[in-house]
Amino acid sequence: MTPRQIALVAHPDTPCPDGATISVDIRATLSGGLHLRYSLSGALDTLRIPDPGPAQRLDGLWRHTCFEAFLLGPDQRGYREWNFAPSGAWQAYDFRAYRDGGGLADVDAPVIVRTESPGQLQIEVELSAAARMTGKRLGLSAVLETRAGHLSYWALRHAPGQPDFHHTDAFTLELT
Repeated sequence: MTPRQIALVAHPDTPCPDGATISVDIRATLSGGLHLRYSLSGALDTLRIPDPGPAQRLDGLWRHTCFEAFLLGPDQRGYREWNFAPSGAWQAYDFRAYRDGGGLADVDAPVIVRTESPGQLQIEVELSAAARMTGKRLGLSAVLETRAGHLSYWALRHAPGQPDFHHTDAFTLELT
């Protein structure tokens, strides 16, 4: 897989807060896993960003600022959803088809590294080859929460209608 940098776009119904931008660098690892680096730039003080904490598995991360990856399985129906919080918390769910299932995935914990500088937050994630699955399409997304509690939804591509990261129209990145 050729390394790539891809920009995420805000859903038109959930405008981005204060000129924020999000990009994702993606590449395969030597061991067959996947390395993702989410870069959030802008007025970060207007966002609710969880403080660093223990690397633990938690539900509901998508209700607040977090970064996500959706890997479409080889059957082109089932998929795995990954959530990565800036705190270091994470979660993974397996679905049989569109929103069918959602049980916890039996996976290795990802390695998550947080780096900050003025106006920039980076979350680097490494998924093992086993955790990656064998699918060939990927959806990348993010949720930003403002200090006022408003959510902004970001993705490579948005399906028609309300924000819906689970819609396979959003799984647009081909993995080779």
